Parts: sequence; C-alpha cells; structure tokens
Amino acid sequence: MKLFLQEHIPLICYTFAQLLIILFIYWFDGYPHILTALYSVFLGVFLLMGYLIYRYYSHRSFYKRLSTPMETLNESIKDSDLTPLSMALETLLQSQYQYYQNQLKKWERKQQEQMTFMNQWVHQMKTPLSVIELITQDADDSRFESINEETERIKKGLEMVLYVARLETFEQDFHVDRLQLWGMIDSVIHENKRLFIRSYVYPEVKVDQNLIVETDKKWFRFILNQVLSNAIKYSSSKKEKVIVSAYSKGRAIILEVRDYGVGIPIADLPRVFNPFYTGENGRKFKESTGMGLYLVKEVCEKLNHKIELESEVGKGTKVRIVFPYASR
Repeated sequence: MKLFLQEHIPLICYTFAQLLIILFIYWFDGYPHILTALYSVFLGVFLLMGYLIYRYYSHRSFYKRLSTPMETLNESIKDSDLTPLSMALETLLQSQYQYYQNQLKKWERKQQEQMTFMNQWVHQMKTPLSVIELITQDADDSRFESINEETERIKKGLEMVLYVARLETFEQDFHVDRLQLWGMIDSVIHENKRLFIRSYVYPEVKVDQNLIVETDKKWFRFILNQVLSNAIKYSSSKKEKVIVSAYSKGRAIILEVRDYGVGIPIADLPRVFNPFYTGENGRKFKESTGMGLYLVKEVCEKLNHKIELESEVGKGTKVRIVFPYASR
C-alpha cells in the first residue's frame, strides 16, 4: 500500500488541482448553479477513487512483491499479475540477472586461473630452495647457516602465499580426520627445530598422547605453524620456553600455546586478528606482516574451531585453539 500511494501521489495531486481550477473558473465566471459545479467536482473525485481502488487491487500482488526483499538472487516477480508493467520489469530483471551470472562466471574463471598460476609458481620456487637446502645442510662453513636461515624464511613466505590463495576455495580443499594431537604437535615442532635453536627458545609439550581431535591435517598444521612461529618470534630470546599444552573442558579439547615474550599492548588486542595489522610489535619486529593471526582465525572459523588470545606486556601471550565436541 505504501509503495502504491507513493507512486500515485503525483496523479492525486494533479487531479485535485485540475478539479479546483475548474471550480474556480465556474466561480469567477458567475456560474449560477454552483451546486452543479460542486457535483461535477465530487464526481471527478469519486471516479479518481474508483480508478485507484481498481488499480490497487489489480496490481496488489505486484506491489507486494516489490516491497518484499528477495531471499535468493534467482527470485523474480513472475508470480505477480501479468500486466504490461510487471511483464516488462520481469524481462528486465531476467536480463540483468543473466548479465550478473555471466560476469560472475568470468570473475570466478579469472580467480581460478590466478590461483592455478599461484600454486604452480610457489611449487616451482620450492624446487630451487630444496636444492639449496641439500647443498648447504651438511656444510660446515658457518656462512651456510645464514643461507639456511634465509631459505627457511623464503619457504615460510611461499607457504603463506599458497595458503592465502587456497583460502578462497577452502570448501574444496579440506578433509576432516581424527588426528592424534600429540603427534601433530611433535611433527610441527620438529619442522621448526632450527628456528627454535637459532632463537634460543625451547619447546615444552604437555599433551596427553591419547587426545584425539577432529580437524583437517593440512590446515591444522598451518595453524600450529603460525602460532608457534609467533611464539618464537616474540619471545625475549633469553632461553625462554614455549609451552604447548592441551586439556579437556567439558566436551571440548583446548590446545594452548604459551610464550613468555614481549606480550601485546592492551590497545592492540582488539585488532590482532585484523588483516595486515601489525601494531606496536610490528614496528619493533620488522618481519611482521599482520597476516598470520588473521589467517589462523579465518581457518579456525571454517574448521569450526575457536581461537582465543590473552596477552600482557612483558609477561607473554597465550593462544588457545578450542576443538568443540572433540573425541577423546
């Protein structure tokens, strides 16, 4: 009704103005039968009301459809009255929807091509890095240690690029399994052993070997790598520990990674999961990208895990991954 009235307000105003002008013409002309003139005005109003009532009831479903939000993109007004206006609007909406679908398919195709190229490029870059590692891993020259360090840094950067690209098609790239939590943690710590040694940070694992969680192995490895890398990076480099523990809470299993490093200022805590946000620590540690925790949070949400973070400046940071309804 509201949309109908809004559309016909100009017609109503125009008709009333026209009838008043005619009435004044009769008045100024000295027409003696003023009641007849008034009757003609009321007759005009009556005819207008009759027309509006007829038009409203004949187009009621059409106006109702226009006033109701669409729940899906492929909905239209084809169930409305078959009036010339509704049919023309239906044709227009169908053509616009088809155009939108075509543009969306083009965009998806370009995105897929970009992702394919990115995957191929990352894997091609990994090959020479693996060759460099093979050449330098058994060398005694201390100069090769720096080469190994930079090689690892490049590999982690490439992994970050690869996972960012895969995040767009996450639903096609994950498989939930029952995993032994302790085994996954031990594997990721072993993978980062050089980083632990170089940073003079020592891992301590307090996880029951019988704990089983349901998650995607590849994406969980990515999450754990990011959290451990941050814990090592922001440790104070004075033979500190990074404690990895897990415990049950109700039907959930909680994995906690705790460091005793610089901590995060309270002003930065609400934004640590924002993309590209590095905060105060990002200005002190030049390698910060602001993407690690953002990606971790995105992946956790897609895996139906929950991530929590507590931190205090000078005392360190706790990151908790909550596996709801986990198997034990």
